[in-house]
Amino acid sequence: MIVLSENFRALFYAPFYAAFALGAFRDEGVEVVLRRSPTPAHASADLRAGLADVMWGGPLRVALAHQDDPNCDLVCFCDAVARDPFYVVGHPPADKSPVAVLQDQRFAPVSEVPTPWLCLREDIRRLGGDIGAIKLTLGRTMAQNVTAMRDGTIDAAQLFEPYAEELLYNGDGYMWYAAAHRGLTAYTTLITRRSTLTAKRDELLAMVRAMTTALRWIEDTPGQEVAQALGQYFPLVPDHILAGAIDRYRLVKVYAIDPVIRREGFDWLISAMVAGGALRAPIAFEACVDNTLAKIVAASIEPRTSSRQPPRLGNNGKPRPALRPPVNPRKKVKAPATAKPAH
Repeated sequence: MIVLSENFRALFYAPFYAAFALGAFRDEGVEVVLRRSPTPAHASADLRAGLADVMWGGPLRVALAHQDDPNCDLVCFCDAVARDPFYVVGHPPADKSPVAVLQDQRFAPVSEVPTPWLCLREDIRRLGGDIGAIKLTLGRTMAQNVTAMRDGTIDAAQLFEPYAEELLYNGDGYMWYAAAHRGLTAYTTLITRRSTLTAKRDELLAMVRAMTTALRWIEDTPGQEVAQALGQYFPLVPDHILAGAIDRYRLVKVYAIDPVIRREGFDWLISAMVAGGALRAPIAFEACVDNTLAKIVAASIEPRTSSRQPPRLGNNGKPRPALRPPVNPRKKVKAPATAKPAH
């Protein structure tokens, strides 16, 4: 049995929930129990304390652990979210670079966690922008910033799904920038200890195979069907918002095409974190990543080049008419006993 610690409940973690909903872990012969964690820090602490075998989270968390303790044995071993899942949504419509569009605007970056804003700051820096020219509103949650967008007290906000889709669908905001367009950014992987990677090799190999099944299913499956399967994890999100959010993530290629963690994405993330002051110095890819199991699985499957059929979305985020509603009502998939949907 593998105890998997949930970093926190978020829609961009869809591949992990899909692996449960599809029965992919079971089909690979491994029992995986989902353990809720109140915060990402708790998930990491549980992993190091032996209360969990595996967690999902950002490679930055592993790099920070190695910075604090050179003997740290935390390691990333299966890719899942290969690009940055955050957007800048604003009003009125804008068709400019993220540098030009944000200058002199009242902008609220993400405050709940540091990585999204640090990554966007690096985008702006590399494009020659001036952070000082942005009128920053700090310290509010994404939910609060959605309200601020609607009442006009800010011009733009940095958001993940489903907050972005809610604004886009209702015409309360427009897509200004998708951070995924910068390219690979190692955002979320499965993480374990090197000792566990050895001791539970067969079970973790089965997990990687199951995750690959989930990744390919999301790649090939319209958002409406994904929403039917994963709706139990997000009971307060309307079906059409959930479906549109998943399709948008598919459109910008947020999810990995196979379980191998790319050095390119890891190196970009580390360089952005060093530039932003989150890391004192670069941390080596080899210290934080072990692709052994991922390469075994990748070698056994048909390669893909992310040439998926893009979802059809309107400019304001609403599905185009060609996207018909599902024939069947939402199919309820029994969740693991330990997986309580978060509100």
